[in-house]
Amino acid sequence: MTYAAAGKTLVFAATVALCALAMPAGAQSTTPTAEKGYSISVFAKGVAGQYTAPDSLAVTKDHVYIAYGDGNDPTGEDGKSNMIVEYTKEGQKTFSFAVIGHNDGLKVNPYTHTIWAMQNEDANPNLVIFDPKTREQRQYVFAAPPPNGGGYDDIVFRNGEAYFSASNPAHNPNATPAIVKAKFVGDVIEVSPVLEGIASATDVVTGAPVTLNLQDPDSMTLTPSNNLLLDSQGDSELIMIRNPGKKQSVLQIPLTSPFGTPQVDDTLFIPSDDGFMLVSDTPADTTYIIRKTQFIPGTAYSAGVGAANSAGVTPGFVGRLDLDFGQLTPIVTGLNSPHGLAFVKYRNDDDDDDHHCR
Repeated sequence: MTYAAAGKTLVFAATVALCALAMPAGAQSTTPTAEKGYSISVFAKGVAGQYTAPDSLAVTKDHVYIAYGDGNDPTGEDGKSNMIVEYTKEGQKTFSFAVIGHNDGLKVNPYTHTIWAMQNEDANPNLVIFDPKTREQRQYVFAAPPPNGGGYDDIVFRNGEAYFSASNPAHNPNATPAIVKAKFVGDVIEVSPVLEGIASATDVVTGAPVTLNLQDPDSMTLTPSNNLLLDSQGDSELIMIRNPGKKQSVLQIPLTSPFGTPQVDDTLFIPSDDGFMLVSDTPADTTYIIRKTQFIPGTAYSAGVGAANSAGVTPGFVGRLDLDFGQLTPIVTGLNSPHGLAFVKYRNDDDDDDHHCR
């Protein structure tokens, strides 16, 4: 599929001045705790009055993109915009651009190296594609409202095709698509179903057949085996789709943690043994660095919250994920509500020099 479809081009001026970063009043003031073998430090914070509430993260070869939600309406009905800020690997701001609506999904297209930003996950979705080289962006609309009555959230690229999660379904049971595949016709996006909300699946823990009822499709990623992995956040489960298409098979992975049944957002598969993780803690208005002496490629981590305790607090954490049993083992605790996960390589294959981040 070719993604260079014609569309309205908008060019925004670069924002190159570095700003003083501040945490809004009421945000978490304590430092999260890393388990033995890991460390955590601050990468970036929001700027009060400009952009706050970091959520989705995307990483290109040289830069990190953080989407700030600002607490705006996830249907886009308030008419507001969100800021997506570009940083160096060292956390220095270099550029920013606005998208109309409330951003949630943010991914790098590995085939075109453009940044894809999905707005309005609860209703009225639109997609913006940003070119980091030219600083141009194009906005695309959908040919029809999402059939689930909600919006679109996250994005995955597989074999040259783009897949979207269909979020905030208005139906229970949800007999509408939970994942769709995109087709571009000019500046309009047409979609076709890939996974139904009530699809048949196999529980990976028990091996028993189950019928899904996906009430909260949210984040997606691609596994090292080239399968789609969908988070149904409110259902506390991950759904793996092997070989998406007519002969696909579906696995249900119920999630557990030391904090009770968790609800997770992003899941990340470590791509390299040389680099660091980023996690955005939205209420704390902070994006953190998680380091380990050496990561093991292929290891999975998820970010989310546990069940509410007796004081009504939902503990936020990042955990190492066992896909065979759905178990999450915390590596960082004391977060408020972590959402985005990404991995930053110290050195890219085509780098001329070894310039590790410090």
